[in-house]
Amino acid sequence: MKRGKKSEEADAHPDSGTASRSKTKKTKEPEAPILYEDPPDKMTSRDGRDANTKITSWNVDGLRAWVKKKGLDWVREENPDVLCLQETKCAEKSLPADITSMPEYPYKYWAGSDDKEGYSGVAMLCKTEPVKVTYGIGKEEHDKEGRVITAEFPGFFLVTAYVPNSGRGLVRLDYRKTWDADFRTYLSELDVQKPVVLCGDLNVAHQEIDLKNPKGNKKNAGFTAEEREGFGQLLEAGFVDSFRELYPEQSHAYSFWTYMMNARDKNVGWRLDYFVLSSSLLPGLCDSKIRNQVKGSDHCPITLHMAV
Repeated sequence: MKRGKKSEEADAHPDSGTASRSKTKKTKEPEAPILYEDPPDKMTSRDGRDANTKITSWNVDGLRAWVKKKGLDWVREENPDVLCLQETKCAEKSLPADITSMPEYPYKYWAGSDDKEGYSGVAMLCKTEPVKVTYGIGKEEHDKEGRVITAEFPGFFLVTAYVPNSGRGLVRLDYRKTWDADFRTYLSELDVQKPVVLCGDLNVAHQEIDLKNPKGNKKNAGFTAEEREGFGQLLEAGFVDSFRELYPEQSHAYSFWTYMMNARDKNVGWRLDYFVLSSSLLPGLCDSKIRNQVKGSDHCPITLHMAV
């Protein structure tokens, strides 16, 4: 997710106001950041099964730069069964050999923007071959931007998505509302066939607990009432935010920080990256992780452990 200047200022200074007020602030001690510590992974589901499926999702903010920053070294350590990437910003012909030749993931799938090279883009790398792989959601107005890959596995569909940003000044908010409705329909139609795991940068902080400065961002992309309502409607359609299911009260757990104003060190962030599951998969949910110590992008990776 990219934030406009107004949004970044709101993240850093949610209560900035008059000059006299800021003068008072100078005499105060700087506020110590409240950090989030990713707890040890839970490897057993609620119904007592051991985790046997591990999926990692990461908005890499430019695949080629991320590879140069040694992102693949961390992937090899994490060793997921499936790796989903968003905002790759890379045409298939320009993919670095470091990733296209990875023997650990013999099945690799790429989607990019038809119109703008270096824009948007998602990828999925799998250890085992999916039953079937499709691209987009079946609507040309959305699919030309290369935002969705769906892989069918024996027990579930895996959908990775880079949801459109409403943009600076909310110039794409109307489009985003259309996307949300069409995407929800697409996921619901899949869910009729078999359960769904949705992962990726969904470009929304659903609740106030999901970002550092909710008051200052209510009119900014990612935290408008319309976007939050769209996510809520997805949950009402039979899906579950896996992190909030397991950690309903956990605050200060973010997956995105602007590069400006030292936001990451201060943990002034947003939770924009999700694993959303069909409710029928909940008995097999083991853990939903935010790997917030991992660098290489303005987003950190997230990982799901499931018993399928």
